[in-house]
Amino acid sequence: MTAPRFETERLILRRWLPRDRAPFAALNADPQVMRHFPAVLDRAESDGLIDRFEAGFEADGIGFAAAERRADGALLGMVGIGRVHGGPRDGAVEVGWRLATEHWGRGYATEAARRWLEHGFGPMALPEIVAFTVPANTASRAVMQRLGMVQDPSRAFEHPSLTEGHPMRPHVVYVLRRPG
Repeated sequence: MTAPRFETERLILRRWLPRDRAPFAALNADPQVMRHFPAVLDRAESDGLIDRFEAGFEADGIGFAAAERRADGALLGMVGIGRVHGGPRDGAVEVGWRLATEHWGRGYATEAARRWLEHGFGPMALPEIVAFTVPANTASRAVMQRLGMVQDPSRAFEHPSLTEGHPMRPHVVYVLRRPG
């Protein structure tokens, strides 16, 4: 399936290239970037994540895309929408992002996520898109709110891949429904 390629004012959102693997692995190995995840990723785990993103593009035509800065071609991280497989959110479409620390606080996640939401609600005609994270991830929750997403406490869940009692097991869910 052909995956979309988008350009925004400052970004190119595209499929993954071999040159993206090393900077994405560095981002995933950064404890600051991964502080709201159970662990940092090694190179093989990071490469496996890109492979899963690419498989999502092939299966669904959507996924988590490489986010490249138009001005200089720098890989900022990933932003996209993807189908959730397994767990209590199975079948939902989520919007998500992960950027290297040097690119935080500049509006890149919001800019890129808005473009993906336009695609999800426009050509894909999705009824809703969700986002979820641990309650302590206030930066991502702020992006969700800037996107117009609303927290839905009734859909909060315990992440199934984390053990009972793990501090990152509780997740909050934000929802945005198709306009109109």
